[in-house]
Amino acid sequence: MVAILAVPRHHRLVPGQTVRRRRTLDRITSWFRSTALSTKNSSGERLVNERAQHLLKALIERYIRDGQPVGSRTLAKETGLDLSPATVRNVMADLEEMGFVTSPHTSSGRIPTVAGYRFFVDSLLTIQPPTQADLAQLRRRFGGLNDIPGLVESTSRLLSGITHMASVVTVPRHERIVFRQIELLPLSETRVLAILVTSEGEVHNRIVIAERRFSHSELERASNFLNEMFTGQDLRDVRKRLVEDLKRTHDHMDRLMLRAVHLARQVVESAEHKDDCHIAGQTNLMEFGELANLERLKQLFDAFYQKREILHLLDRCIVAEGVQIFIGEESGYSLLDDCSVVTASYRVDERVVGVLGVIGPTRMDYPRVIPLVDVTARLLAAALRQS
Repeated sequence: MVAILAVPRHHRLVPGQTVRRRRTLDRITSWFRSTALSTKNSSGERLVNERAQHLLKALIERYIRDGQPVGSRTLAKETGLDLSPATVRNVMADLEEMGFVTSPHTSSGRIPTVAGYRFFVDSLLTIQPPTQADLAQLRRRFGGLNDIPGLVESTSRLLSGITHMASVVTVPRHERIVFRQIELLPLSETRVLAILVTSEGEVHNRIVIAERRFSHSELERASNFLNEMFTGQDLRDVRKRLVEDLKRTHDHMDRLMLRAVHLARQVVESAEHKDDCHIAGQTNLMEFGELANLERLKQLFDAFYQKREILHLLDRCIVAEGVQIFIGEESGYSLLDDCSVVTASYRVDERVVGVLGVIGPTRMDYPRVIPLVDVTARLLAAALRQS
């Protein structure tokens, strides 16, 4: 197998410029003018030459547009290079050996792999600035909205509508949410109403199912125990401590207090993730043939509904600068192996407070989607500052 010069996965993209991840890559096109597909650098790695890059770029752009395997004869005509189909086939065979393309069927053309898309995004992509029509639609939709929930929901619907994919927008994060008070109240049978109040003045209610029926006095004692332990602490620290307490031995804690910790964990986790993000346009994914498997769609829609894995992925983006791109299995979540995720963080008062992005097939229109995600994040940040 031929090795390729490694390129980092995630990056900031600048509209109107061809992306180059390393200075070495900038020199490739001027260094390699031979007819061979690749040559070795000083460390023994293989670098793709200009002709192979041109063919790979044309193949990926055609596949993004049509969603069908691309044959050598089609590529020979489309690229404008004076190459025979046989020569193109040889180049494609070498690119397949490198892991950049694959043949879904023996007699069909080739399609890009995750590695091929990554090389395309990192090294061959020229960003297309948003059209005036797209910018006008974005600015128009952001006008007149002042409340934060309305801005988040509208942004998610707008981004989904303009990209024709699924979109996700996280609610702006408070710098610190503090556990103020919890109260547990008995309902019918084994149901318990848990009421959590945070320092932001928000009240979070959740009905939880206990192992047995609890009396009012038992739940009052459990509430007092939890308030004594956690009042004034950061909600994230509270959740972490509750998880640790449930994993450790509990010789010092009676059964009622153990159950209280279990109930508190459920309501704290619910409060942390309550309306943490807004997702729109999930059904747009049904329009892409490669995602139309009913079982896979069901699992994907369940993930959107649960939000947990999506939020974990976005948490990784909130600490990064600029646009982040996860292609296929790069996300680390098997449900997204056939998808790409493009995100951008947004800032208020020089502090990153949230992330937005789109989720679509790996053959998404990267040159158009990436700047749309970037400019939407900037417009949301500006709207939040004004509100």
